[in-house]
Amino acid sequence: MTEEQAAAETDESGPLDTFRQFFALERDVLVLSLAMFAFSLSFQMTSRYLPEYLAALGASGVVVGLYGTVGNVVSAVYPYPGGAISDRLGSRYSLTAFGLLSTLGFVVWLVAPSVGVVELGGVTVEPWVWIFVGLLLAQAWKSFGLGATFAVVKQATDPSKLAAGFASTETFRRTAFLAGPVLAAVLIGFHPAFTTSFQYVLAVAVGFGVIGTVVQHVLYDADDRDSSGDETRDDADDAEDDAAGDGFGVVGRIRADLREMPAELRPLLVGDTLVRFANGMVYVFFVLVVTRFYEVGFDATVALGGVAYGVNLSPAAFFGYLLGVEMLVALVTMAPAAKLAERVGLKPIVALGFLVYGTFPVVLIAGPTVLAPVVPLQWAMVGVFAFSGLRFAGLPSHKALIVGPAERDAGGRVTGTYYLLRNTVVIPSAALGGALWEFVSPEVAFTIAAALGVVGTGYFLVFGEEFAAYVSA
Repeated sequence: MTEEQAAAETDESGPLDTFRQFFALERDVLVLSLAMFAFSLSFQMTSRYLPEYLAALGASGVVVGLYGTVGNVVSAVYPYPGGAISDRLGSRYSLTAFGLLSTLGFVVWLVAPSVGVVELGGVTVEPWVWIFVGLLLAQAWKSFGLGATFAVVKQATDPSKLAAGFASTETFRRTAFLAGPVLAAVLIGFHPAFTTSFQYVLAVAVGFGVIGTVVQHVLYDADDRDSSGDETRDDADDAEDDAAGDGFGVVGRIRADLREMPAELRPLLVGDTLVRFANGMVYVFFVLVVTRFYEVGFDATVALGGVAYGVNLSPAAFFGYLLGVEMLVALVTMAPAAKLAERVGLKPIVALGFLVYGTFPVVLIAGPTVLAPVVPLQWAMVGVFAFSGLRFAGLPSHKALIVGPAERDAGGRVTGTYYLLRNTVVIPSAALGGALWEFVSPEVAFTIAAALGVVGTGYFLVFGEEFAAYVSA
């Protein structure tokens, strides 16, 4: 490859280039990307509505918070064993198995209301308990690919273009994040009872899960990878045996990875953890703020071609469109923010994202009331979620700042260690937020969360370091 060709490839890092290059990917990566889109669509159709589903099945605010905490545990714990299972089974069979588990999780959510109250050994099992069971299954497929995605982008992208590279991949992936909630909102509008209408959503999610699982199992060209994977796994097994003989197990590897984490990442990790803990306190309650705290739907008359159409959305359906507004803003701002980072550095863009993350809880809980005298409640809520979309503007730069300082062949390990530590600390956040929501007030829960988020942002602004490639760019 000539220098001119290499330079041209380096420059092709925008979102449109990503969509064009997508169809030129090798077969296994292309199939995996299609499966990722299917599962992302299923997750985004369902996950943001599950707190409302829990409440509709009789769960309290404490239970909703506990649900968020269990989700945090899954996010922290699954990636390590997921990677080990993948090494053992090979890519094709492990992806198929995890796809089946996720699809089964959607099925459990779908049938939960039909199961009703069950008596087991004198213990009453409420229908909402099955939502927790489904969660443990549905999150299985997401345990794959986090570190690998970071490492692939790092190896394929010039260091000074990392943010633009991540903007490209995020733009494609989050197209499913935009379509999922909007599709859910349409389906929810088909029946006035939320429990029933959300089952329509879950049924479609099951369908996408089946499609994603079948696509990756049937179309995945595993001949080369899995056949070579046997040798890879043999080498890995030998390495594990040697490690075990030295007394260096999983805990030892994690400790070593923590010690070897680039020093530049530590202030970023502290600030990010505080911001994510704050967001985790109230994230699962966003839907309840719209559907139960404000009970705001959308009612308007739209004139098209001289004909007036009435638009009337329930609070639950309106929430789906609000998520669509949020993701539309994210898609529009991520690539420009990544390009701006090449001029001003990664740190200011990451700090902007942290600031939106940190302040959004108080903006959501108090903003519509403050704006009520001048802006109708429904439009104030649209503005609030448009503001929330700005938090994703800093996401590509954030990812670049995580993986940038890592050694070229250590991006996956550094990323996995970073997220393991951050997500472990964040585990109790939703339970704390749930207790405040239930026993104090929603306003207090969201205000405390915002204060903690602002502290995390401030810490990063003071102590965070810039990635050297962007300083010299």
